[in-house]
Amino acid sequence: MSVASVPNENTRLARFLSVLRDVMARPSGAVGLTLVMAHLLLAIISPLIVPYDYKAMNSAMMLTGPEAAHWLGTDHLGRDIFTRVLLGGREALLVTGIATPIAVTWGGFVGIFFGLVGGRIDEVMMRVVDAFLSLPWILKMLVLIVTFGTGIEVLIPTLAFFYGIPVIRIARAATHDVVARDFVSAARARGHRRITIIRRELLPNVLDTLMVEGAMRWSWMLLAFSSLSFLGFGVSPPTPDWGLMIADARGFMSFAPWGVLGPVIALSSLIIGINLTADALAKALGIDRAQKAPV
Repeated sequence: MSVASVPNENTRLARFLSVLRDVMARPSGAVGLTLVMAHLLLAIISPLIVPYDYKAMNSAMMLTGPEAAHWLGTDHLGRDIFTRVLLGGREALLVTGIATPIAVTWGGFVGIFFGLVGGRIDEVMMRVVDAFLSLPWILKMLVLIVTFGTGIEVLIPTLAFFYGIPVIRIARAATHDVVARDFVSAARARGHRRITIIRRELLPNVLDTLMVEGAMRWSWMLLAFSSLSFLGFGVSPPTPDWGLMIADARGFMSFAPWGVLGPVIALSSLIIGINLTADALAKALGIDRAQKAPV
């Protein structure tokens, strides 16, 4: 029997609850998880609670300051900023919420496979990964987005592909710490196929690292998605999106800063919440996020 046996459902649930309690017991984890859950809840219920139609324009109310009728004022088209801020995270959370698991799954599998195989294949492929990582992410994404379009069906695979590449290095580094252990050698001696060794021996031992990495990738994907929207390559108007709102309002910052403050605070609070949660999760799982991946 290998040391890394597959836990049953009850064991998984008990461990999940234990880790969740540990995360919530830490101030950073409690604050971060509360912020993340609040944003997720707002993304779900915001269409039911917003006071106005996000597309409704009023030429008589353009760039109006915060007041009782419009808590965050109005934008240059007379649209209610509070309504658009509440709805602004839905597209970002949808796209990144799908792209992040895809990125961690494919990048994690490839990294674990390279770490298991080792040798010349590992070295050559890691140099390919390094070549990808040496290029600015924004240029790589813009090439695909300009070529194939800016819809969700393009943004999700684009983000998943480019943000899965760094996961390869993290998964490979974690695998190198496990692959030399006796239970992996025993599995090899028994003639297990590589896919079986990955599924039964390696994946359970690197899953914690991948979970923390996934949380970090989520925050970076949110920033990337908002940056693309800011540059005009994300969602299309009049869809409410924080990055697009910041781009639209930047020309009026000198006399109507509320158009920028609302989406900036919303995006910042979500990013901070995810990072605090990821940091608390890493501590709860005993993972050193500062550890360097081997070359």
